[in-house]
Amino acid sequence: MRLSEIAARLGLAHSGADVEITGVNTLDKAGPGEITFLANPKYVGAVKATRAAAVIASEQHASLHPVVLVSRNVYMDLARVVHLFARPQGCMTGVSPLAFVHETARVDPTATVYPFAFIGAEARIGASASIFPGCYVGERCEVGEGCVLYPNVVLMADTRIGRRVILHAGAVLGADGFGYAHDGGASMKIPQIGTVRIGDDVEIGANAAVDRAVLDVTVVGDGCKLDNMVQIGHNCQLGKSCFLAAQTGIGGSTKLGNHVIMGGQSGTNDNIEVGDGCMIGGQSGVQQSLPSGSQVSGTFAMNYKSYLKVQARLPQMPELFGRIRRLEKALARLAPELGEE
Repeated sequence: MRLSEIAARLGLAHSGADVEITGVNTLDKAGPGEITFLANPKYVGAVKATRAAAVIASEQHASLHPVVLVSRNVYMDLARVVHLFARPQGCMTGVSPLAFVHETARVDPTATVYPFAFIGAEARIGASASIFPGCYVGERCEVGEGCVLYPNVVLMADTRIGRRVILHAGAVLGADGFGYAHDGGASMKIPQIGTVRIGDDVEIGANAAVDRAVLDVTVVGDGCKLDNMVQIGHNCQLGKSCFLAAQTGIGGSTKLGNHVIMGGQSGTNDNIEVGDGCMIGGQSGVQQSLPSGSQVSGTFAMNYKSYLKVQARLPQMPELFGRIRRLEKALARLAPELGEE
């Protein structure tokens, strides 16, 4: 499409020729028909060398290229441009005769159900939803409008997901939580008879798991984004717009506030509360509740500034231990003079 059309769709100004744009690429890989972007000033030099037809850039950097789409938030506008050129996954519409749809299930006429998907009794599939091959949608599940369930997604019975939810391949929602009663060396499974509720505009990565509650409901709030292989324990409550990077684990019955960010391989204890806007560094282990706005890192997690100081001192540890040993030897030599044994 023409650059002027892109600008009109996104409500942005543009400078230079009204070139035709065929796709989006990086500064170094973009070809003559593609649009690229400058989000980080350290790549200013690469703009002069790029072969791209146009650049998405801030007004400050608009003079670096003959053709510019002027942006106040380059990453956001890059995402919007990519949406214009992205090809959606999938190759069919309607309900395949090779899918199993229970006679009591309700599938909206505009939904797509691929071969070898399973839609259980009393399940409901909303308008424009897509259910890819190998998906299992259990009894009484609800799939909202515009949802996409990629191959081999599992929704166990009574799981409810909101509108425009994306579940990537292999995600499992509503599996049993890790709940057992113990008596000496024996253990008994506690039946997990609660449910899972997913809000609107949530995205859950490949092979992630959200466990069903023991008795109530596990909640993932509107706008949350869960990376691949994230684990949400039973009865957890996630607020709005939480971002959890890969391999993060949330212990059972833990509550996250709104806008919590957790780095990769981080985790929390069970039965704690993490306040609004907390930031938890990668590989951190959070053992106790955190007030809103906390920034922590490390295992066990500590105040972020203290963590940085500790990390800065670690390379000095061999020298410090050497100095301590020398001081101990010096004190040992002075001990007789000081009347100490």
